Amino acid sequence: MNDLHDRTDPRTATNQAPPLVGHNVVTSDRALTDAITRHGSPGLVDELAPLGADAGTAEAREHGMLANRHHPQLTPYDRFGTRIDEVEFHPSWHWLMERAVGHGLQAAPWEQQDGGDQHAHLRRAAGFFAWSQTEPGHGCPISMTYAAVPALRADDAIAKEWTPLLAARTYDPGVRARSEKAGALAGMGMTEKQGGSDVRANQTRAVPTVEDGWYTLHGHKWFTSAPMNDLFLVLAQAPGGLTCFVVPRVLADGTRNRIDVVRLKDKLGNRSNASSELELDGTLAQRLGDEGRGVRTIIEMVAATRLDCVLGSAALMRHALAEASWHVAHRSAFGGPLVDKPLMQNVVADLAVESEAATALAMRLAAAVDRPGDAHEVALRRIALPLAKFWVCKRTPAMVAEALECLGGNGYVEESGLPLLFRESPLNSIWEGSGNVNALDVLRALGREPEVLQAWITEVGAARGADSRLDRAVDDTLALLGDTAGLEAGARRLAGQMAACLQGSLLVRFAPAEVADAFCGSRFGTSYGGTFGILTSGSLRDIVDRATP
Repeated sequence: MNDLHDRTDPRTATNQAPPLVGHNVVTSDRALTDAITRHGSPGLVDELAPLGADAGTAEAREHGMLANRHHPQLTPYDRFGTRIDEVEFHPSWHWLMERAVGHGLQAAPWEQQDGGDQHAHLRRAAGFFAWSQTEPGHGCPISMTYAAVPALRADDAIAKEWTPLLAARTYDPGVRARSEKAGALAGMGMTEKQGGSDVRANQTRAVPTVEDGWYTLHGHKWFTSAPMNDLFLVLAQAPGGLTCFVVPRVLADGTRNRIDVVRLKDKLGNRSNASSELELDGTLAQRLGDEGRGVRTIIEMVAATRLDCVLGSAALMRHALAEASWHVAHRSAFGGPLVDKPLMQNVVADLAVESEAATALAMRLAAAVDRPGDAHEVALRRIALPLAKFWVCKRTPAMVAEALECLGGNGYVEESGLPLLFRESPLNSIWEGSGNVNALDVLRALGREPEVLQAWITEVGAARGADSRLDRAVDDTLALLGDTAGLEAGARRLAGQMAACLQGSLLVRFAPAEVADAFCGSRFGTSYGGTFGILTSGSLRDIVDRATP
């Protein structure tokens, strides 16, 4: 009988890592807090601590899972047959959105910056990075709302009408006139089915009305996320050429604008967020900027959303790393804790190095947004944004897949949350310009704006002499620029090397020596094969401990 009592109850799980909840997503992330302090102040970490605590709760984790399990639903008509084109979201989506807006992660930083806040965009970037780890899909409308404000400033009157609502910390969903809302959200519609990234091939027509500055739009938009937002920035062909327009969901008199939602996209990931195809037939739109200057007008919105793609991908990396490092710290195999196994240490340390490099570069870019009057910061932002968008977003799928593998079969089941991260991981490399588009944008910037190369040289040069491997990589990268005949075909290689050199410079200057050594020894080493877990230098256990929540 005693022997029976000594046996393990098969209904009781043993040797399983507990759920990663109850931690502070901000303060437990050493790479993040170091970057916030470096570019801002220790006080910013304290300000963000409540957000980090919210993000690490079991409640937030559950809402993130529910928002993805219950997808948004389109209702084209009401029960009387009236066209309403409304999208219904699960309550967990609204829970996440309410807190994201309440923490000021949408357009609040623009008004804070105007009020003299020197770190408004850094604070918001760090908050967006941390809060995105609860659930990535709802970050899309938050990001587009943030990005809309600099584009709206092409017209002072329009900006004054919309910015206070976009910056408000009140989440107020629903299809109502602007005058009836306490807060608003923005979206963007650029691509069409015949053109994709080639927006100059757009066929949607804009016909002037009798009211100055207003047009009717006739055409379609192939990929418009968050169709329930309050206004959209879209491109259309006006008499003077491709032009940017503001399309309100509801007109000033309370009438619903003619925006027909044809269907919601059935996507690989990002399933909590509604992405749609729109038909525009007599849709009223207000011109933003001059006719024929549409791309130049909307490019500020694109730049801001590209920053959020970098932040979002870096957040996916950090979340995946946190789950992997937490798991190996609590799981035993082959006679001891996984974290003590040299090869597992190598893998997790390599993931940590990748994550810290992405975090450091993302926060450096956010700090540049806080200094719009500094010529170096403006030029660096111009070249580093497409570089980081290309490289960080491109590295994310492989990194998340490796983190998932650290959990083995446990990581392959939905309850772990890792499949959600894996499905999300390719997204930011595709949205706001694919890898090729961003690599070619790097060439465009280098060819048209000589100051951007000097800004890159200055930034990486700040670490000159500190690591011979980084110095050699910088020299090799500059040599690539001399091959003018092969620049376009080699644009990806150039963009990747330029981005990695920026990351290496930041780590050599600011990260712990073991992190910088591991990065430079692998990413710039002659034997690097691109596989995680082949580090040959650095104190691996120290790197793992630094990364573990």
